[in-house]
Amino acid sequence: MNSLKFTLKGKTAFISGSNGGIGKAILSTFAKEGADIFAHARKPSSAHTDFCKELEQLHSVHIYPVYFDAENYSEIKDCIKQISPISNTIDILVNNLGVVSNPRSFQMTTVEDMKKEFDINFFSQMYLTQYISRFMIRQKSGSIINISSCAGLDGNAGVLQYVSSKSALIGATKRLAIELGSYNIRVNCIAPGLTDTKMSRLMTPDLEEQLLSHQIFKRKAEPAEIADSVLFFASDLSRFVTGQTLRVDGGMLN
Repeated sequence: MNSLKFTLKGKTAFISGSNGGIGKAILSTFAKEGADIFAHARKPSSAHTDFCKELEQLHSVHIYPVYFDAENYSEIKDCIKQISPISNTIDILVNNLGVVSNPRSFQMTTVEDMKKEFDINFFSQMYLTQYISRFMIRQKSGSIINISSCAGLDGNAGVLQYVSSKSALIGATKRLAIELGSYNIRVNCIAPGLTDTKMSRLMTPDLEEQLLSHQIFKRKAEPAEIADSVLFFASDLSRFVTGQTLRVDGGMLN
């Protein structure tokens, strides 16, 4: 009988963008399942620190708030230097950084706008992955989960740079799975549909209604529902799954 469970007890995770929306839900879910966690936010705040302390006490785990601006690569590098003395293993990396611009046409979008969004949604996460994957290569195990979007698969519900950057993350998932597989490192991707977060509330009511009209459940996902899917990829239950992108979209038909 298979005794494997969703538990993350004994594992250490790094979650980027852990202080709001989907990231906060992933942080809560991982703590509940027993993981010690490096919980990233862009800048220090008492709300983030207090939330981490509450989870520590509730679930008897260690949570270390860490900070960097995703557009500042030197801050990312400094963050890695800070965590190395605390833990010499990182078992799970969740790349959850993401921004979306106000909707506008391609003709009205500057190259500078495109570069800025790509820098956060894609390049900063690849830079972080380079460093965190070194822990995993040394220990010859690990799970990397990239948080993309259904927009990266379907091309809708977002401006060009958002769609393109999320598509790039899906492509990188496949390539990294091939490259890191020999070290027993799994790389998978979650593509959430419309989710009840601050980012989704920027969407116009007309666009939201249009998207939900093509969806089976006719509602936004709760962040915790996305986090549960991330938990599957983080746990040993997905030990033979790599290079995959899982849609968590309530049944988008077209």
